[in-house]
Parts: sequence; C-alpha cells; structure tokens
Amino acid sequence: MFQLEMHYEIHSEQIYQFLYFITFDVQLAEDLMQETFIRAYEARHSYRGDANVLTWLRTIARNIAYDHFKRRKRIRFLRLEENIMIELSAEQLVHIEEEKRELYQAIASLKLNYRMAIVLRKIEGLSIKEAAEILGWNEAKVKNNTERGMLALKKAMGGDLHG
Repeated sequence: MFQLEMHYEIHSEQIYQFLYFITFDVQLAEDLMQETFIRAYEARHSYRGDANVLTWLRTIARNIAYDHFKRRKRIRFLRLEENIMIELSAEQLVHIEEEKRELYQAIASLKLNYRMAIVLRKIEGLSIKEAAEILGWNEAKVKNNTERGMLALKKAMGGDLHG
C-alpha cells in the first residue's frame, strides 16, 4: 500500500532532484514534484508493488515532465534546439561554484533523452535495468543514450569531463 506522507518524506528530495535536472527550473521542478505525489496518491490502488516505490515515483515524474513539455510544445523545441540556457537567480549563482554551473549548463544543452539517461545513470547511480524501467526504454537504448550523452557532455565541457 502506498502511504503518501511516508513516501513523500522519504523520496521527495530525490524526485525533486530528478525533475530539476530535467527542467533546470527550481519552481517548475517543485511544482512537478508536487504533481508527482498527487498523481501517485490518486493511483495508489494501481501500485502493484512489483516495482520499487522510488522507481514507480520516478516513472510518474517522467510522465508528468513529458506531459508538461508536450503542453508547452517544448519537447519539440528541446529536440531541435540543443543550446538551452539555464536561468539562475543572483542568489543561486552565488551558491553554485563555477564548475558546477558549467556542468549544469552542459547537461542542459543535451538532448532530452541524453539528459534523462545521464541523470538516472550517472547522477542518481541507477543500473541500466532500473533506468530502462523508469524511462520505458529497453536496456540497449538506455546504454546508447547514456554513452552518446556522455560524449556530447564531454564535447560541451570542452573535453574536460572527469568520470
């Protein structure tokens, strides 16, 4: 059984971070995270328990992000336009070191599929199988998008990518 309060307390930060790296917008990530938990609560009776709760929540979050971009027609934009600028407040800029800012800008410049694969595999440390389950892809697609994304990320960082 899905217990909203408990799972929100345990998983909200991870869902927020996942959505932040997809959107690079603090307020939007917060809104989509809230929507994720609302939809999870509404669908709690359909949760079969065969997947990890966090995997189930990330899948819901991914679907909500896709829905948001479709409504805004941004998926098409993200696929065609690879140079997306991150807008950060002055306060946020003060707290983010130069290297992190450059990395975030490089990640934001990636195609959405590359970004999602890298966020799940390299930032959140999920296995190929776990990422495939969340993204609704086969494992080969996860592996290919991760590898291609890392190459694109390395290029965006001027060849300076550790790890």
